[in-house]
Amino acid sequence: MSKIQKETDVILIGAGVMSATLGSLLKELAPEWEIKVFEKLANAGEESSNEWNNAGTGHSALCELNYTSEKSDGAIDISKAIKVNEQFQLSRQFWSYLVNSNLIRNPQDFIMPIPHMSLVQGEENVSFLKKRFKALSNNPLFQGMEFSDDPVELKEWIPLIMEGRTSSEPIAATKIDSGTDVNFGALTRMLFDHLKSKNVEINYQHSVKDIKRTSDGLWEVKVHDIDSSKIEYHTAKFVFIGGGGGSLPLLQKTGIPESKHIGGFPVSGLFMVCNNPEVVEQHHGKVYGKAKVGAPPMSVPHLDTRYIDNKKTLLFGPFAGFSPKFLKTGSNFDLLGSVKPNNVITMLAAGAKEMPLTKYLIQQVMLSHEKRMEELREFIPNAKKEDWDIVVAGQRVQVIKDTEASGKGTLQFGTEVVSSGDGSIAALLGASPGASTAVHVMLEVLEKCFPQHMMEWGLKIKEMIPSYGMSLVENPELLQEIQTSTAQTLGLAEKELAYS
Repeated sequence: MSKIQKETDVILIGAGVMSATLGSLLKELAPEWEIKVFEKLANAGEESSNEWNNAGTGHSALCELNYTSEKSDGAIDISKAIKVNEQFQLSRQFWSYLVNSNLIRNPQDFIMPIPHMSLVQGEENVSFLKKRFKALSNNPLFQGMEFSDDPVELKEWIPLIMEGRTSSEPIAATKIDSGTDVNFGALTRMLFDHLKSKNVEINYQHSVKDIKRTSDGLWEVKVHDIDSSKIEYHTAKFVFIGGGGGSLPLLQKTGIPESKHIGGFPVSGLFMVCNNPEVVEQHHGKVYGKAKVGAPPMSVPHLDTRYIDNKKTLLFGPFAGFSPKFLKTGSNFDLLGSVKPNNVITMLAAGAKEMPLTKYLIQQVMLSHEKRMEELREFIPNAKKEDWDIVVAGQRVQVIKDTEASGKGTLQFGTEVVSSGDGSIAALLGASPGASTAVHVMLEVLEKCFPQHMMEWGLKIKEMIPSYGMSLVENPELLQEIQTSTAQTLGLAEKELAYS
């Protein structure tokens, strides 16, 4: 019996923030296109986008020290910080457009203003932070950043962190009040509610098993309906694979040349969450420290005020761990299954190169609760064991590929789009800054995969995202206008004043 294929224009795999963002953009740019979504879990935003599976930081390089490196001459390179900040400004603009257009409502349910701070100890680190502050504070994107190495002032900024601190070691921090806490789980669910109202067909508990090219150039997606145990076949002109850690195995199934010589290394995470409301109320901010020697960038310790289900929460972490799963709900055979003849050399080269990382992960896995408390006390000297519980965060799969700069088996830290030469299929791989830069990344997908439509879509994109195609650093007046208008639309302006 021949199989029945159901044809559509666009298929989105995975109901996370990336698919939600791409679907929302396409519905504004090509409302007549038919879109189908397939998600193996029961709801949207349940894996990497879920509020408990990520740090909830609106990553804009305000506090993350790994986006500003020190050059050999001692100067601070802020180019990556500028790039990440400008990308987050695109997200703010698109979210504001959706709110102003009544396509999503109640922005306070997904975004809140939170001061972003960097905190360092030791003479060398304080010197670095001071240089970083000078380099950033002269840039319009980082206007309003403050620096202090005065313990009295720091006690006003971060009382919980300064209370009980007995070390005579120099300590310093920067603070900027325009940072944000973003509940990407809530945002994802809002966007999928919006897509559903636009007649997008969203299929939960549908697991994609295979993707292959048909003779007429379409992509055929083999889907397992978990509820009915039936197998379905859907074809589309364009497929986006936005399945978090599950994207790599699906990309490999496509067989496109661009999927070759790419591997993935899974890293799991844990957060400590405070269960004492009195302690939670003593801290207000996202405070990022400096990664320890040998630790990967995604393991930078930070103490975060979070807003989850409209409740103020305090998290510390992340503590890295290792699991062979590519998704929190994945299989223990995910890593082994991702090793193919075309990437085995790449994977082996990465294994040889990344021995310090492997050692670090083993040490993290072996940490006892008391050892984690010791790390927490570097931030909160008076932290009590009974006030803190453990939450298992999401899985992240770091991209491994061969690069000209670093050779075979290079571990990439960041977010990467892989697309076919003809633009008919694309996949999102990697991790942080991830969700914060979803709009930038999905605009990149549009540019790569729909170049023939970009001219006709240009005016609409500029309506949704006024700074599209422009440098905000080079247009400070536009930057000021955008920051003011998006803060007002997203309900950040009044709260920013209240907290300052």
